[in-house]
Formats: sequence, structure tokens, C-alpha cells
Amino acid sequence: MSDRQPIVSDPATIRARAMETLLERLEDLCEGAIAIDRDGRVVYVNEKYLHSLRLGHVSEAIGRPIEEIIPNSLMRRVAETGEPILLDIMELGGEQLVVTRMPIEDENRNVIGAIGFVLSDRLDNLKPLIARMGQLESDLRLAKRQLSQSRSARFTFDDYVGNTERIGRAKELARRAARQSVTVLLTGETGTGKELLAQAIHNASARAEKPFVSVNVAAIPDTLIESEFFGTVPGAYTGADRKGRDGKFRSADGGTLFLDEIGEMPLQLQSKLLRVLQEREIEPVGSDKVTKVDVRVIAATNVDLQKRVNEGTFRADLFYRLNVLTIALPPLRDCAGDLPEICARLLDDIVRSGDYLNAKLTPSGLAALACYDWPGNVRELRNVLERALILSDSGRLAGDDFARILSVGAEGRAAVLPAATGAVVPYAQAEAAFEKRTLEGALEAANGQIAEAARMLRISRATFYKKLAKFGLAQSDAV
Repeated sequence: MSDRQPIVSDPATIRARAMETLLERLEDLCEGAIAIDRDGRVVYVNEKYLHSLRLGHVSEAIGRPIEEIIPNSLMRRVAETGEPILLDIMELGGEQLVVTRMPIEDENRNVIGAIGFVLSDRLDNLKPLIARMGQLESDLRLAKRQLSQSRSARFTFDDYVGNTERIGRAKELARRAARQSVTVLLTGETGTGKELLAQAIHNASARAEKPFVSVNVAAIPDTLIESEFFGTVPGAYTGADRKGRDGKFRSADGGTLFLDEIGEMPLQLQSKLLRVLQEREIEPVGSDKVTKVDVRVIAATNVDLQKRVNEGTFRADLFYRLNVLTIALPPLRDCAGDLPEICARLLDDIVRSGDYLNAKLTPSGLAALACYDWPGNVRELRNVLERALILSDSGRLAGDDFARILSVGAEGRAAVLPAATGAVVPYAQAEAAFEKRTLEGALEAANGQIAEAARMLRISRATFYKKLAKFGLAQSDAV
């Protein structure tokens, strides 16, 4: 006769025992366990958890709100919502703990509390998992950023900063363009914000929910430019994608196609672009069929297209088709009054996008920037501000911070700060001389208007008058 006990096969018994076994094993394997009732009061804590909780005895926890035992605990949320938090990292007493939290239900599936387990107090054991999760999150952020950059517009008219007459005129025309689906030609020097304004037009238009596709014409090799714009059919040529590919016009269907540096487009492609603008249809490479597209084109150039037409390097009929509404963007040197606001916006953007200190532009720093000619316009200004922040230990950008950056260029109207010559003067005397030059520079940039000069230096008009009197520079406001 065998001494072996009969094997239990009743499903209900096995299920009940499985739950007990799971709880027992979890408690054995984990570094701590704690449970609360529906009202968030602690009803159970195991001995192993007492040390981490800095408690001497279980009785010190029973009946107390969970937050008194574990600050910022999420256990109450689990008890209230019935939703588990299966894997989380919790900080407790300066340590990082890997935890899981699950609701407790009665026989009628009503949530009556929650239980949490500390799976590990040594993150080293989970490094492979954490590294994998980190890599997946990084890949996801990169994919989202690339998709955002290539298929959507981020900027609005609020991002095109400035209140001077020429910037105001550009904004007014751009807003008019947004209300229509006409072709727009943006002209201006490099770095004046042509793509920013193109995105603003798109975002203010009825096409805002559709794609915004940006193409730098000069960056595409001549041998690939036709397929890039119009796409290819499968097997169109040796080495082509077997599945074919959509061109930029198909990608932008329903939305906006921004063609930067349109003046660099090869002549052989200009006739095809003209057809698209006129007929609203494209013919992919290798195909004998045309496809209808609905795309608003915004073109941009930093060259004189009329001159290119006269030279025979740009088609006159395409120029006239693009020139339906032309918006000229002014260079930064012609918008000195907007320099403080532009700098403030750029600094905010730089600080948000990088690991920089909170930045502050001092009056001497602003005066130094106002003395430069800015051949690279706003793009160059951003570069200079970011370089100055990298080199700064405090984030407080003064004239000296820009002197070593800007004085090396030959394009400026004058050196930012004069080189020291002769005998060394006391610091207070040098500082006073610099402050006087700053006031004079602001007055010059503001055409003698004290209110405007004070605004540029970001000081009150009363303070500005006091400083003028201090240096014997008193003037009256222009009428």
C-alpha cells in the first residue's frame, strides 16, 4: 500500500492554493511588502520592510495613513482606482526601489485595498531591463522628433518676433497669405527666418492639420532631384526602390511644400515645377500617368531671382508664377529696435533646449550686440548667444562675453569693445567709461528717443535720465 497522498485535481482548490502560494513566494522573494485598506490605512507590513521604513515594530505602522509611512506613495491611488502599477521605481530614504502595486478584491470583485511589494532594492540587478527601456524611449523620442521636423510645422506668427515697420509689414502680408492658398515667395538674406514664417503661414491656414514638408533645393544632388520631388514607380531605374517611392509633392498632398533656395533649382526641373503649379498634377519618374495633388507652395530665396531671369538661369514664366505674393524679410541690422525682444526669445529657446544656466542679457551685453552688423542675421545671433552661454560661468551675459566672440569678425560696423591701450586705469573708471558708451550706443540706435533707448536697455526711463545726468548726456525725447 502506497504512502503517497492523493493528488488534488479540483480546479477551485488549485486556484485558491495558487493565490496563497503566489503571495507566500512573493513575500519570501521580495525585499518588503505592505498592504492598505480602501481608506489608505496600513493593515499589514512584513518584518523585512521595517528597516527600510525606519520602523522598530509592525505596530508602529498599523492603522496609520500610508503617506505617513511612505511619503508620496501611490498605494492609495491603486486602492481607489483598482488599477495596478506593475513596475515602478520608488525613492525611499535616499534609495531607489523597484516596486509593484496591485489592488486587493473581495469575493465580489470589489476593491477593498491594495498591496505593494519591493521587488528589489538593488537596481544593478535590473540594469539590462532599465537600459533596454531607456533605449526604447530614446528611439521613440528620436522618431517623434524626426517626424515632427519633416511633416509638421512648429512655429506661429508669435515666434516671428519684432514690432518695427518692416517686420510688421512682413507679418501683415503673411497673415493675408494664410487666408488664401496662393503661392508665396519669401525673399531675404540668409538667417532672416524664411522657414519660420513659412511655417507660421501654414499653421494659420486651413491646411494647418495637413503635412508641412520642407525641402532645401540646393542640398539635393541634380541626379536625384526629380525623383525627390515627383517620386518613382517600382523599378523605374537601376537601383531604385522596388516598391517605388512617394516624392515630396505626394508627401505634402493637402498641405504645404516649402521650397528653400528655389533659385538653385536646375533649369530642367523648373519646367516640371511650373506644370505642377499650373495643372496641380505630377508625373512620377518611370510613369506615363499623371497624379493630381493639392499642394500650396511657399518658395524662398536669398538671391535676386529677377537677376537670374535676366541671366537666363531661371525661367521667367516660373518666376512670374512664384511671384504672386512676395514677402520681403528685413535683415537684423535694419531692426535694431527689436534686438532686445529677439534676444530674449532666443535665450529662452536656448535655455529650454539645452543644459544651460538661466540666461540674462545685461545692458552692456545688449549694447555690444547692437554694435555688430549681423551678416548672418538671426541665425548668427542665436549662434553667438549660445556660444556666449557655453563660455559663461554665471549665465549673465555682459559686453565682455561677446567681445571675444564678435571682435574677431571683420563684418561688424566697429569693434565691440575698444582694445585697452596705454596705462591701466582703475576699475571704477573703466566701468564708468563703458557705461557711458553703452548709453551713447543705445541713444544712437534709438535715434535719440530716450523712451526707446531705455526699453532697449531694459531699464526704466527715470533710471535712464539719472544715468544721462550722471554723465552729462541729458537730452529731450524726440517728438
